[in-house]
Amino acid sequence: MTEILSGTVPDELAGVRLDQALAQMFPQFSRSRLKNWLLAGAILVDGSVWKPRDAVGGGEQVDVRPQEEPAVTSEPEPIALDLVYEDEHLLVVNKPAGLVVHPGAGNTRGTLMNGLLHHDPGLESLPRAGIVHRLDKDTSGLLLVGKTLESHTQLTRMLADREISRHYVAVCNGVLTGGGRIDEPIGRHPGDRTRMSVQHNGRPAVTHYTVIERFRAHTFIDVKLETGRTHQIRVHFAYRRHPLLGDPVYGGRLALPSGASDALIDALRSFRRQALHAARLAFEHPVSCEAVDVRAEPPDDFLALLDVLREDA
Repeated sequence: MTEILSGTVPDELAGVRLDQALAQMFPQFSRSRLKNWLLAGAILVDGSVWKPRDAVGGGEQVDVRPQEEPAVTSEPEPIALDLVYEDEHLLVVNKPAGLVVHPGAGNTRGTLMNGLLHHDPGLESLPRAGIVHRLDKDTSGLLLVGKTLESHTQLTRMLADREISRHYVAVCNGVLTGGGRIDEPIGRHPGDRTRMSVQHNGRPAVTHYTVIERFRAHTFIDVKLETGRTHQIRVHFAYRRHPLLGDPVYGGRLALPSGASDALIDALRSFRRQALHAARLAFEHPVSCEAVDVRAEPPDDFLALLDVLREDA
């Protein structure tokens, strides 16, 4: 039986809408989720059902019966997961390139979500099986999952409030002279709805980057996201005319540096995905408040690419 959470509306919230008061009293749940429970009759105020817009007077007794939300229809599958951190509240998985995160059209099985549901069946009751953010299919690296409704809600809020530090490493085309900041709004491409592009009326998007290593015709960079738009890093560097090496969507035609060795030519032609890896997640644990700082080395194909670029340089 679901545990009932109770509380008394503080006097200082007198006159506030009930849904707003609930969001302050029970911050472990999102306001939209509390509103849905209120409409479903799962929240009682002084023993009766109120409307979200009803104003509280202060001193009311509130009883909340959290509701499970079985929004996941994917089947559990025994997919090997590289878990780099896990406790009873959350986990961080190192996703390999080529693995789709969420099931979708043409990808109903064999996704990260299927593997997560096999690893922890309790994730079935959480939105998106607890997955807090996503990575493109061919981007490797760290991905955060909340294992309880409370931790998932809090981590999602922390991500929106930019309290989770996300660092990537990437190889871009061209030689960058130094680090910088890209502040360009991103929206759907007007001519191709499967792509994103810099649009003056798009959503704000900010990317920070520093140079790790320069090669003859490429640059190894550390990238920090301030926002998290779809394809943000790939779109921003393509906009700056330094698309990520191997990017099949935003990279354009393969450019081979003059005098490139056979080994480098083979490496560049055979690397058929964006050279992008989510290397680090750092945040305050939503329950213990302890610092969590998780890192993962790039996969072997990424490291082999760097080795060839260094030899050529």
